[in-house]
Amino acid sequence: MNLVKKLLAKYFENLAYFYKHLSYRVFLMILFGVLVGVLDGFGLAMFMPLLEMVNDTQQASGSSLGNLSFLVDGIESMGLSLNLTTVLIIMVFFFIFKGVVKFFASIYNAILRRFFIDKLRNQLLSSFNQIRFKYFVTSDVGRIQNTMSVEIERASAAFYNYAGTLQQAIMVLVYVSFAFFVDIRFALLVTVGGGISNFLYKSIYKKTKGASKNFSKESHLYQGQIIQYVGNFKYLKATALLDLYSNRLRKSIDAIERSRFRIGKLSAVLESAREPILIVVVAAVILIQTRLLNASLGPILISLLFFYRALSSLMNLQNSYNRFLELSGSLDNLMDFQKEVNKEKEQNGKQVIEALNVSIELQQVFLAYGKVDILKNISLKIEKNETVAFVGESGSGKTTVVNILAGLIPADKGCVCIDGTNRKDIDIKSYQKKIGYITQDPVIFSDTIFNNVTLWAEKNESNIMLFEEALKKAAINDFVSEQPLGFETVLGNDGVNLSGGQKQRISIARELFKDIDVLIMDEATSALDSETERAIQQSVDALKGQYTIFMVAHRLSTIRNADRIVVMSEGEIQQVGSYDDLIITSNLFKRMTSLQEL
Repeated sequence: MNLVKKLLAKYFENLAYFYKHLSYRVFLMILFGVLVGVLDGFGLAMFMPLLEMVNDTQQASGSSLGNLSFLVDGIESMGLSLNLTTVLIIMVFFFIFKGVVKFFASIYNAILRRFFIDKLRNQLLSSFNQIRFKYFVTSDVGRIQNTMSVEIERASAAFYNYAGTLQQAIMVLVYVSFAFFVDIRFALLVTVGGGISNFLYKSIYKKTKGASKNFSKESHLYQGQIIQYVGNFKYLKATALLDLYSNRLRKSIDAIERSRFRIGKLSAVLESAREPILIVVVAAVILIQTRLLNASLGPILISLLFFYRALSSLMNLQNSYNRFLELSGSLDNLMDFQKEVNKEKEQNGKQVIEALNVSIELQQVFLAYGKVDILKNISLKIEKNETVAFVGESGSGKTTVVNILAGLIPADKGCVCIDGTNRKDIDIKSYQKKIGYITQDPVIFSDTIFNNVTLWAEKNESNIMLFEEALKKAAINDFVSEQPLGFETVLGNDGVNLSGGQKQRISIARELFKDIDVLIMDEATSALDSETERAIQQSVDALKGQYTIFMVAHRLSTIRNADRIVVMSEGEIQQVGSYDDLIITSNLFKRMTSLQEL
């Protein structure tokens, strides 16, 4: 039993993967292939009675069909005379029926391919939505983007070619089965011919698979470089480094195209060798049948029909399989990526958080990335509607603490308790729905102001009222009313038509439109000028007491009005207190304020 499993895992791994996503549909696809092959075989078999009529014979016995003579027997049992008209009508019937089945088979394959890619995209998207944030921040962004866009398309093409390979394999089996009915010696020759040609292709298959894996790896690298190229374009252009970085891209492009050319060259060898190999095998069979086995020409002709069909299908199989191998690197990468993503799913509890009613508390929390300790023994209790700021030098752990409070990262040790319930027992999504999150780089969609704030909510009276209220709280309503199209104004890619302050206000309005209890400001004003920062801060201060607010800030002037300030250093809490108290009692805080001349 273990041996069978090993053989299946080794030789049918891809079939098992497709079956996992398509289940019984794979067998329907196989059934269509069998029907097409059988109908084609029956149609071809009717050529033999025609050959018996070559010498002006009006009746055919079908004796040259061997074990396939049951076709003739069946026709005669229906009271039909086996004459030229009858044979032609039956032959036409078989081929028309074959054409109809083949049409539906092709349509079904197209449906199957669409079903497969839709399911794959949705499963991958669903799984990726559940990954641990800690895994995401250490992942290769280029690989993620390439896998979820380019590699999925290549996986779809891989399925198409694998399905073609499977169907051609079925056709070969059907024709070989017909050959056994007519002449067992012919079947053996087909087997030998197919084995020899497959042996010739084996090394090409191996090289193609290797080139495909290299292609996927180089595509990951290129996608990552493109992301950085676009994201850092302003800096690269302002410092005349575009040409330097472009050279890196060109090297990646060259590597990709070298792999693509190698794959194309191997494919060309297969395509060009197909017909010569087929003719060589056909010629060899004729010589063997007539010279060595003393077979008569009649059976040879029908044998050759099946032989040609079988060899033709075998060559198509080899070509389809090689095209599948060209794309197999993407399929292997996708399978590995799915396993990795599923392994890195976030553990989620069942306790639903409807609202933050009492407090959020960290109890002796520890966190590490690899062997590096990021947070050490953090204990802090934050009451509902309290405003708490986190300050410290870069690398002090303040943003990491906020990430834990936001439910993005679970603690390695200790308890994160929300209203007294351990985070491990909480449905974290229900908690995060009560959170508004504003970062240094505001998220702006290329869409209308209304859709940016409401996230595509229905334009009904209730939502419009909430939208206008959110604009007022964020102090952006005057700007919106001044626009010619009002809230239907399109903001452009990444808010290209907005100032930094306007972007932040749109972001604040979006969070306030939602029914939130917690508002997180993570360096939200650090990229703004002092005047705009002060205006944004006034908007946030007006929200004090209405929400539980967490603030991470380098500029200490923005946190003067916080209820409490948490001073952090090297992953530990140094001191907690009000702004005025810390100026007196904390040497670290006093030094930070003096450096900023506050």
